[in-house]
Amino acid sequence: MLRLLEKLPPGRVQEFLHKIVDGICGRAYPRYQDYGNIWSLLEWMEVLEETGTYFKTAVGKNISDEEAAQQINELNSSYQEAITKCLKGRKEEIRNALVERVNAISSAQLQDFDWQLKLALSSDKISMLQMPLLNLDLDVRENGEIKPVSIEMNKEELQNLINSLEAANKVVLQLK
Repeated sequence: MLRLLEKLPPGRVQEFLHKIVDGICGRAYPRYQDYGNIWSLLEWMEVLEETGTYFKTAVGKNISDEEAAQQINELNSSYQEAITKCLKGRKEEIRNALVERVNAISSAQLQDFDWQLKLALSSDKISMLQMPLLNLDLDVRENGEIKPVSIEMNKEELQNLINSLEAANKVVLQLK
């Protein structure tokens, strides 16, 4: 998996790994021009992706130190030691960066909701309609202020919303 790291001279491994973690944490990633004499561009992209993924997975899935070490056991022991040392030393920083990234997706939170079921008997185009409609009123808190959101849905749209919410709930339950 991280076999390409072994092309890096042992003296530069710690520096490189910490720059990868810096990138994960929102600071600057290592630059290709500093490592272009070691890896080709294709290898560079691969080593960046694999190393970043390793750190994110190890921290995001909260895997044990033994499991994390097992994932890199094909590497030379000095490289394994450098990776493990970097992971242990910056685990909390990586976790905070991952949490911030997830929180940045949306800061909106549902505060309250209300619903009404209506039966539309006719419209300007059809005299006998008899179509059930749901009015959903949401109070959403975003950046400290509450914004009202009103949605009117027919039966099909309501079913799509319910299916989406059930799918989201399954994902949340899997993350617990």
